[in-house]
Amino acid sequence: MSGDRPTMPPVRLPSDAELARDALSAPLFARAVKLARWAGEGMPVGIDGGLLADQLATAAGLLELADDEDGPAYAAEAWQLALDTGLVEFTEHEEEEGEGAEAEGPAGTAAAGEELAVLTSGSPQDVLELWLAGLETVLADAAAPDLSELADQLTSVEGELDIDALDWNPEEEADFLDGVLGNLYLLTAVGEGSTERPVPLPALAASMIVPDDMDEPTDDVLEEVSDAMMRLDDQFRVLAPTGLLAYQPVDEALIEEVDGEGHIRESVDGVISDVPEEEDVTRYGMVALTPLGLFAVRARMLDAGIDVPLVGDLADKGADALLDALPGHPAPAAHAETELWLGRRAPLDAARELLAAARGDDEDAPGRRLVCQQALSLLGSEAEPALREVLDDPQLGGLARVWLAEHGATDVPEPGEAMVFWLTIDTIAAQLAGEGDSEELRELVEGLVGGHSGFFDSAWRCDHPATADVLEAMGRLHPDKKVAKQARKAAFKARSRA
Repeated sequence: MSGDRPTMPPVRLPSDAELARDALSAPLFARAVKLARWAGEGMPVGIDGGLLADQLATAAGLLELADDEDGPAYAAEAWQLALDTGLVEFTEHEEEEGEGAEAEGPAGTAAAGEELAVLTSGSPQDVLELWLAGLETVLADAAAPDLSELADQLTSVEGELDIDALDWNPEEEADFLDGVLGNLYLLTAVGEGSTERPVPLPALAASMIVPDDMDEPTDDVLEEVSDAMMRLDDQFRVLAPTGLLAYQPVDEALIEEVDGEGHIRESVDGVISDVPEEEDVTRYGMVALTPLGLFAVRARMLDAGIDVPLVGDLADKGADALLDALPGHPAPAAHAETELWLGRRAPLDAARELLAAARGDDEDAPGRRLVCQQALSLLGSEAEPALREVLDDPQLGGLARVWLAEHGATDVPEPGEAMVFWLTIDTIAAQLAGEGDSEELRELVEGLVGGHSGFFDSAWRCDHPATADVLEAMGRLHPDKKVAKQARKAAFKARSRA
């Protein structure tokens, strides 16, 4: 894996068969398939394969959208997707002499395309590839502005259109939408977004607009967030029928027209982060990637050269690879990855392999031992012999005793003071590396010092490589100034001793 290659947290995906079923049942794709079958062996159509007016009405009825005022528009979108993906193939008529291109009648013939057979005879991967191809066309449409709005921006200069007047950069629009989908992917990967726990649209828009170092958004920034929400609302309405995402649109009552454009009527300041009540924020739009959407965004990231691992990638690798990777995983993914890894091995063999990989004096070793301990907690009594084998190991003896005590083992020797301090320093070093100066760690430090008189008098003598750094951190974290000073003095002694 390249060191300069961007890496995302791992995600867990359903099987290809399940994803293919989701793709086939996505509203827009399902409509496109139905219309492709309707085209059958051929029917006359308009310019570029578009349906004629009476055909649009028939197609809307076929899709059970006859009573929907937008039914013809939905039918046209589905038909266009069928053309774009090869579910329908268009053959243009040869223009006869004297016949104008502006004729309103049929311009060619549309028939079911070869790709339609993929849905019945192809593999799940073939179906997903076809769905992804269709998604790309819809994403391009979603990033494009309304053509009527573009026309209004065009001005005439001495009889010629001023293209520079267009307030639209196609690359910027596409990059913005890609960034939003990437943020949704990341939120899903770390467990902060799912179809059961959708992301508020204001928070998603703010993640793209508000600088990380800005404590309080300015009015101008809030206005940008509001504008971005309106853009995303339009785009997500287009994308939702593809099955990419689940979307609850912005409440129409919150939108007002200003100069022909939609704007959020109220300030979004109160709903970007600290939302007073859940029912309030849902009015501003809620969105989540579906499992199919997670698959699609991952596929696009792979094409962009981003490392996007899957849960289960480590199941066949050694314990060293597992323990190196797990500290960077979100907790749910780390747990799932560990279970899959353990499921491929006998408990005793797995425990021995994990313990061997956990040894080391390098700066990443405390993190490896912490996730080793978490992995071992998933094993039952069959692993006990492996833990007893390392009771005298200065690096592993402490965690082995913890495991044995938690599993009700008997005849476990008491650890010496040196081992207790070594395990304490090791545990704090691992948490510092993983979470930094967290509130949880602050509470741990207070508890340790409060429950052990003269803690620093002994701790600085510990021969753990991270002793000085840990004591220095304890000085930062402890709220009592006197205790913090003791910690800093102990850190100085540890460094002098080293």
